[in-house]
Amino acid sequence: MRIFDPHIHMTSRTTDDYEAMYAAGVRALVEPAFWLGQPRTSVGSFTDYFDGLIGWERFRASQFGIRHHCTIALNPKEANDPRCTDVLDVLPRYLTKDGVVAVGEVGYDSMTEAEEKAFAHQLQLAVEYELPVLVHTPHRDKLAGTKRTLEVVRESGIAPERVVVDHLNEVTVGLVAEAGCWMGFSIYPHTKMDEHRMVAILAEYGTARMLVNSAADWGRSDPLKTYRTGQAMLAGGFTESDVDTVLWRNPVEFYGQSGNLMLDPLEESSPTGATFEGNSVLRGARQ
Repeated sequence: MRIFDPHIHMTSRTTDDYEAMYAAGVRALVEPAFWLGQPRTSVGSFTDYFDGLIGWERFRASQFGIRHHCTIALNPKEANDPRCTDVLDVLPRYLTKDGVVAVGEVGYDSMTEAEEKAFAHQLQLAVEYELPVLVHTPHRDKLAGTKRTLEVVRESGIAPERVVVDHLNEVTVGLVAEAGCWMGFSIYPHTKMDEHRMVAILAEYGTARMLVNSAADWGRSDPLKTYRTGQAMLAGGFTESDVDTVLWRNPVEFYGQSGNLMLDPLEESSPTGATFEGNSVLRGARQ
C-alpha cells in the first residue's frame, strides 16, 4: 500500500511518527500551514514558521524516506487577530517557493467578517499564482459554514476542480460533490470522521475527487489513520486499485495541479548524518 497523506501537521509530530508512517507505506505528504495552539504575536512568527515548513521540516521528512510538501496561508482562526493580518502581504513571497503545492488552510473558524475577508483575498492569490486551494470548514455549525464556503469559492472565480473542501462529513459531502470541488476527510480517533464511516461514504459517493487525510497535529490524532482507512476499505470490499486511487493517485492528481510535486523515491528510509543549517536529526554519535 502506497500512501500520500494530503493533510498532516508534521511540525507537531515526532521522528517516531515518521518511522511508523514510512513502515505503513507513506511516501509523500502535504503539511498545511495552521494555528500553532497559542496566538502568534507578530508577522515575524509566521515567516519563521513558513521558513521551517519549506526548509527544516522537508529535510527532516527526507531523512525518513518521505517527500514533504506544504501549503501556505493565514489560517482562519488567526485571521481574526489584527496582529496577524499583515501576513497577507508576505504570502506572495512564499507561494513561489519549491514544495509549496497550494494556498491553505483558508476558510472559516467562527464565520466572522474578518475570516471571510482573508478567505476571499487568499482565493484571489491562488488564482494569481495558479495554485490549488485547501479550505478548512468550521468545526461548529459545519453545514452553514460549508454552504457559505462554496458561495465564496464560486464568487472568487477559481475553478472548482482546483479546490479541496476539507473536514467534511455525511452532512456536508453532498454539497461539495455537487459543487464540483474535491472532497476532503480528516480521519480521527474520537472526532470528525472515522475510517468505517469513511468507507460508507466511499461506497455511496465513489472514489473520484476524494482525499483522505489524518490531519494529525498536537492534539489527539493518529498519523496512521490513512493506512487504517485503506485497511478498512479492503475489509469492506474495495479493491487494491480503489485504495491506491484514494490514498495515492487522488492526492497526486489534486496537488499535481501546482506543478510543484516532488515524488521521485528517496533512497534512505533511516536518518543519515546529513545536516540542515548545521542541524541533524541524529542526537549524538551513532552507537
